[in-house]
Amino acid sequence: MTTTEETGVLVLGGGFAGLATARELERRAPPRFEITLVNRENYLLFTPMLPEVASGSLEMRAIAQPLRRSLRRTRFVLGEATNVDLGARTATVEHPVLGRSSTLRFEHLVLALGAETSTLGIPGVAEHTFPLKTLPDAARLRTQVGSVFEAAAASSDRVERDRLMRFVIVGGGFTGTEAAGELDGYVRRLRRFYPALGDVAPEVVVIHDEHRLLDELPPVFGKRAAASLRRRNVRLELGEKVASVDATGLALGSGRRFDSATVVWTAGVEPAPLIKKLGLQTSKHGALVVNGDFSVPGAPGVWGAGDCARVPKPEGGEYAPLAQNAVREGPLLARNIVSALAGKPTTAFAYRRMGTMASLGNRDAVAQLPGNRMVAGLPAWLMWRAYYLGRLPGLPQKMRVAADWTLGGMFAQSVARLPWTSPGQTAQDDHAAEG
Repeated sequence: MTTTEETGVLVLGGGFAGLATARELERRAPPRFEITLVNRENYLLFTPMLPEVASGSLEMRAIAQPLRRSLRRTRFVLGEATNVDLGARTATVEHPVLGRSSTLRFEHLVLALGAETSTLGIPGVAEHTFPLKTLPDAARLRTQVGSVFEAAAASSDRVERDRLMRFVIVGGGFTGTEAAGELDGYVRRLRRFYPALGDVAPEVVVIHDEHRLLDELPPVFGKRAAASLRRRNVRLELGEKVASVDATGLALGSGRRFDSATVVWTAGVEPAPLIKKLGLQTSKHGALVVNGDFSVPGAPGVWGAGDCARVPKPEGGEYAPLAQNAVREGPLLARNIVSALAGKPTTAFAYRRMGTMASLGNRDAVAQLPGNRMVAGLPAWLMWRAYYLGRLPGLPQKMRVAADWTLGGMFAQSVARLPWTSPGQTAQDDHAAEG
């Protein structure tokens, strides 16, 4: 059964850019102008904290902000847009819980669909790695860590124990570097509860195709991050490309091999698949090309922002697909839609990044401040926590995270091997639990 409904602005995607756009439209659009936001989950995921969920430092609910609590006059639709007809100005939305589809007719369309994990075309990545992009990803990784510890403790084969206790992270950007620090701390805390392992120690390996970590930042930050991880015996394999992954480990392009039961994949992302189907201009990486005011060339009334779009800088180049950019793109995009409705000029996006931080676990971090100044160690870690605590949407989320951090500093983390549900089950459980 398919129904057709009308809306003024249709926002596809409930991430940082999409939510920020809808909230600003609520404040500035005419009262009778209807706003609809479609997202396949009913929460905003605070992705910078996913590594902490995977390590058990935070619970899943702490970084999932229910979208309905953040929206006042926007109609929220739980579903996934599977097709857009730009000529007819309609979008087909599949509803996973209801098992039906609907058609939404729009006047303006905002594409803020974000990005998804990319295998980069490497054999075995989809089948044998653990991505870290969603809540189910983090839950699955946490369960995997518990599983390999139990398996290693029950094994009498030294070679197999070493394989089980080797955790490989592919990708040395923000997510990979932060995951390495968190995972290393987590597995070393778990180790003391498994005396049956004897002298076998967990090993965390980072494989990155660039010659330094955090290559989005000036070199000194990557060097500092590498030094911190190496001090904790994290093994860094830089300038290496992954050739294939299988059930027992991975092979590098250089011919070397790392046997592991846990390969965490943070090496690639790509725009949501719907972007490819629209027939609009895209970058070489598949991202939607937009003008400086977020309008899509050759498609009146269509706009793009966030990780699925490449927003040009006034001085040349493009803005990186970062959360701090997305949360600032949304409000201006909304104001530009209101200006377009009134026949007024729109404004190009211009934002100077205030700084960037990466947590390294073990109360360590690196931070880039204005002027490329670096802060590292405990002060940077405290800055990281304070900043992200402040950026969390809503007082309940802030209190949950603050409580988890406080209790985590006072008591040992749980070593229970918690089961994880399939993505379909997780979605239903999360939808039912919004409250």
